Amino acid sequence: MSIRIKAPPKPATGPVKKRPPRNYRKEYDDFQGLPKQLKARGNRNIARRAMEVAGRVRKGDGKHVDHKDMNPNNNSRTNLKVLPARANLKKQPTRKGRNRT
Repeated sequence: MSIRIKAPPKPATGPVKKRPPRNYRKEYDDFQGLPKQLKARGNRNIARRAMEVAGRVRKGDGKHVDHKDMNPNNNSRTNLKVLPARANLKKQPTRKGRNRT
């Protein structure tokens, strides 16, 4: 005598909602173009250049310069370290509405 196990029902799937195309101009105006963000980006670039001069990274090597205290304005040598890009991106805080595994 065999026992028949019923498969669980498949979830109902409706039409897939498409996201509207990204408005890069609006993203820049709302966030990336703010003076605070411009300064932070500039300081991250300065940190990267300092590590290039020190010979720790080079263009296209797949490495990121990590700020240990998560503050891009703190470019002291003791606060900077070189990480593979994947490790540095995992370290970043999760943002609202995203699932990171």
